Amino acid sequence: MPLGAGIAKIRAALIAQTDMNFDLFRFTLRAVIFDWLRQPERALNAYADAFRANPMDVRAARGIAWIHAQKQRWPAAAEWFDKALALQPGHADTWFNLAYVREQSGNLAAARDAFRRASELNPKHDRAWYGLGLAYAQQGEHAAAAEALQHAAELQPMNGIAWYALGMARHHNHQPEAVETVIRHLALNEPQTARRLILDAERADLADLVEMP
Repeated sequence: MPLGAGIAKIRAALIAQTDMNFDLFRFTLRAVIFDWLRQPERALNAYADAFRANPMDVRAARGIAWIHAQKQRWPAAAEWFDKALALQPGHADTWFNLAYVREQSGNLAAARDAFRRASELNPKHDRAWYGLGLAYAQQGEHAAAAEALQHAAELQPMNGIAWYALGMARHHNHQPEAVETVIRHLALNEPQTARRLILDAERADLADLVEMP
C-alpha cells in the first residue's frame, strides 16, 4: 500500500477511535507513522504525548509498553503493560505480553500468574498455555506444567516444540505411558524432535519408532 494511502486509512481509523480529541488524534497518528517508519524512540515520545492528552488511552499505554519491550527495557515495559491492564483488565494479549516481560526480567512467579490469566481470558491462546507450562516447569511443578502444556499441544498439534516440552514434563512427572504417547505423535510428525525426546527422556525402548543416529 502506498504511504499516502496507508496514512489516510490510519487517519480514518483513528478518528473513529479518539472521539474527536484532536490532540490525542494528532499524537497517536504520529506514533503510528513513526512505528511504521521504524523509528521507535520517536514513536515512544508520540505515544507518551498521546497518553498525556488522554490518560485513559489504552492504545498509547500498550504502544509505550511494546516499544520498551522491544528495547528490552523490562521494568519500564512491565510498568506500562500494568497501566494498560488497569484500563482494560480483560485483554488476554496484554496479559501475555506482561507475562513475557516478567519472565525475561526473572520474575517467574509473576510471569506464571500473568500467563495463567491470559489463558483464562482466552483458552485458545496456545502461547499463553505454553508459557504457563514452561513457568511451572522452571519452578519444578511438573504436574501443573504437563497440564498446561497439554492444552498448548492440543491447540497446536504440529508444534514440535510444545510437544517436546509436554513429553519432558510428563517424564519429570513420572508418567511413562504419557511420554510414549507424545513420542509416538512426534514420530509421525517430527521424527527429529521425537529422537531428541527419546534421548532426553531416556526411552531407548522406543528407539525403533524413528531412525536413531
